[in-house]
Amino acid sequence: MGLEEAGDLVLHIILSELGPEGSARVSCVSKRLRVFASEDSLWSLFCFRDLNLSTPLDPHGNLSPSFKAAYLSWREAFGMYPWTLVKRVNRCWGNLKSWLSINFPEAEATLKKGATEADIHELESALKVKLPLPTRVLYRFFNGQEFSCQSLGLIGGYSLYSHVVNVSLLPLGGVIKETKEIIRQLGFSRRSKYIVVAVSSTFNFKVFFLNCANGQLYVGTRNLVTEGEMLPCVPDSLIRSVHDVSGEQQQDGMLLWLEEHVRRLQNGTIKIREQENTKTISLFPEIPPLCSVAATNGVQVRASSVFIPEVADLQSETQKYWYAYTIRMSLLPEGCILNGIHHSSCQLHMRHWLIRANNAIIDDVNGEAVIGMYPFLRAGSEEFVYESCSSLPAASGSIEGSFTFVPGSLTDPKGGPFEAKVAEFPLQLPDYIF
Repeated sequence: MGLEEAGDLVLHIILSELGPEGSARVSCVSKRLRVFASEDSLWSLFCFRDLNLSTPLDPHGNLSPSFKAAYLSWREAFGMYPWTLVKRVNRCWGNLKSWLSINFPEAEATLKKGATEADIHELESALKVKLPLPTRVLYRFFNGQEFSCQSLGLIGGYSLYSHVVNVSLLPLGGVIKETKEIIRQLGFSRRSKYIVVAVSSTFNFKVFFLNCANGQLYVGTRNLVTEGEMLPCVPDSLIRSVHDVSGEQQQDGMLLWLEEHVRRLQNGTIKIREQENTKTISLFPEIPPLCSVAATNGVQVRASSVFIPEVADLQSETQKYWYAYTIRMSLLPEGCILNGIHHSSCQLHMRHWLIRANNAIIDDVNGEAVIGMYPFLRAGSEEFVYESCSSLPAASGSIEGSFTFVPGSLTDPKGGPFEAKVAEFPLQLPDYIF
């Protein structure tokens, strides 16, 4: 049986499997096939499958007369790029926007509408570079974030003591401005192919560079200004070449970086933190194995760390890899039961840390309080969260230990002290650096 003899439902299924290009070719065979290949229900499927569109919108967000017209407008707008790449970038941005709309709409609102080809040419002319194709397509969908809203960074950050980091994606205008200024400060050659694509919104100097020559994304260390030292943010093994129809090699470091960030948001590895009526994306991992969890005598302690590249010193003989870590402690709703007696509160008194580098103990710390505080925990109340930091002479290590609590409070103890375990958590140079 040929296509002409196929029933309506069978024909629809066949055309949906053939896809847009196949359906367009089949439509030239006969009038009946042309009618079926033009049905909007078919093109609504293609729009949803390729572009995640449930409404026939063009690339500018305007309503099209049909799903077929919408699909064709997308193909025309991005005709100079490989369609598989366009779909991939669209999926990445779509997943990020979906997560932001639910969890962080304030940050979603800072996304700027997509850049034009003219905007991209202006950047390339001003900075004497040629953007990798994936980066061009990323900016065609969304032109970074509003420069005045950098406190709502899409990449997020961390804080410890006075060191506060919150990384946002720069719009093309910001890329030009920041690149010219920072490259001048660093004394880079005018022929440098590095451009600044993301920065911290605070005074702490954390800068991400895209190397337009090899497509890798880098972040500066403590020695960035003096030595130009940077670290790759994506595993070099994943910076793979793809070829467009002209045979040019293209790299996808920045896209890989953003895709990994979105995956971590979606699977709950990193989450929103609200502090003093301010929301940020916290880069401290929230789930195992990067976050350890232990409950002892009713006290639960969660702990995780994040690499701090901007203060790492890898040039000197005594290398220092710096890690920020966060501790989240709470008293579970059932409280703590000691010697058959129930207690609805407890207060921290002492801490004990074992810090390792390459599996060897390099520090054994005993002391009172944490960051000068003695957290008081009530059963079922919110976690007490604090951040601190540690440096290692190696790229990997760990911390474990315990907290000593007293039931009741320090001023009114209801029994003898007890320990709550802090399960070992890693301090490790990650594959992806954010």
